[in-house]
Amino acid sequence: MPDNDFSSPPPPRPRRKGIYVLPNMITLAALFGGFYAIVMAMNGHFGLATAGIFAAMVLDSLDGRVARMTHTQSAFGEQMDSLSDMVSFGAAPALVAYMWALQPLGKAGWFAAFVYCACAALRLARFNVNTAVVDKRYFQGLPSPAAAALVAGFIWLTSAMLEAQRDVPLFRELLSMLGGQRVARGDFSWLMFAITLFAGLTMVTNTPYYSFKDMRGARSVPFVVLVLAALLIAVISIEPATILFLLFVGYALSGYVIYAWRKAKGEPVSIVSTSTDEPDERGLHGD
Repeated sequence: MPDNDFSSPPPPRPRRKGIYVLPNMITLAALFGGFYAIVMAMNGHFGLATAGIFAAMVLDSLDGRVARMTHTQSAFGEQMDSLSDMVSFGAAPALVAYMWALQPLGKAGWFAAFVYCACAALRLARFNVNTAVVDKRYFQGLPSPAAAALVAGFIWLTSAMLEAQRDVPLFRELLSMLGGQRVARGDFSWLMFAITLFAGLTMVTNTPYYSFKDMRGARSVPFVVLVLAALLIAVISIEPATILFLLFVGYALSGYVIYAWRKAKGEPVSIVSTSTDEPDERGLHGD
C-alpha cells in the first residue's frame, strides 16, 4: 500500500447542542427561592418565606446579565427563566399571602390569591409576546418581581410587627386603630386582599413602568449618585421591612403617575413602539 493516503479526511462530528450551565444554575436557584417560600409558608415560617421571594428577585436580576456577559443566551434559558418567574413571582406570593392573611376570608381570600396568580401568568405570557414591540425604556404593566415584592414586603412588615413583637413607628397608629399591640393576622386580611388584587391587576394593565434598562450602558455616573446610593443603603439598614415595602409601593404607584403625566402632556400613553403582522396577536399589544 502507498505511504501517502490521499483520501479525504472524515467529516467533523456535529457539535452536540447543550445547555449553558452558569445562567441556568442561577435561574434554578431563583426557582428554588420560590419553592422554598411555598414550603416555609406551609410550615408557618412567613419571615423565611418572604426571604425566599426576595432572594429569587435578586437571582432573577442576575441570570440574564450573566448570560449576556458570557454570551450564553439561549431560547432554553429564556423559557426556563419565564417558568421560574411563574413559580417565584406568581404562585409563591399568592400562596404565601393566602396562608398569611387571606385564609380567614374564605372564598374571597382564595379569589384574590387566584386573581394574582392568573394575572402573573398573563403578564409573563404577554411579556414574551411583546418583547420585540415594547419600548425598552418601560415595562408594560407592573413587572412580576415588583408585584411579588409588594405582596411579600407587606407580609414581611406585618409578620415582623406581630411575630417578632417589633414596634414599627410608621405603623404605630395603624396598630392602635386595630386594637393596640394584641393584633392578630386576621386583622390585616382585607388590607392583604386589597394589596394582592392591586398588585395582580396592575400587572396586566398597559400602565408604563420605568425599566431602568437605559442606565445599563452608562460607564460613569456623577459622584452624587454614589452618595445617594450610600444614603439609601443606610436608611434601608435601619428598618429594612418598612423602607423596602414603601419603596415598592412608590414604584407600584409610579406607573400611574407616568400614565397621568403623559396623558396630561398629550403624549401617547402606550409604550408599544410598533405593531406586529400577526392578526391573532394585535389585541395583546394595546392601542
